Amino acid sequence: MKTPMPASAADPPIPDPEETSTDANTWPIGTAVSLVHRPTYLKTADPLPMLRPPDLVGLGEVGEVVEQRPLGQVAVRFRRGTFLLAAASCASIQPD
Repeated sequence: MKTPMPASAADPPIPDPEETSTDANTWPIGTAVSLVHRPTYLKTADPLPMLRPPDLVGLGEVGEVVEQRPLGQVAVRFRRGTFLLAAASCASIQPD
């Protein structure tokens, strides 16, 4: 029986889904969202996905939801590409 490895100090904090009010099912296509938690890497939403460095999208950068995916993921189009993100990593932007 394997024991779980302890988290190291370099691991990013895991966002608590209860803290952020991000329900991907309520985000229709075209909703503006902002990145609130930077992932370890970015995965492109291409038919043949590639891993990209996380600094392509800055914290707080606004993008547009272009697709909803299973398991709480959304495809978001940012200035430098379209990436798959966990819904907990984003927050919707309220129109003024």
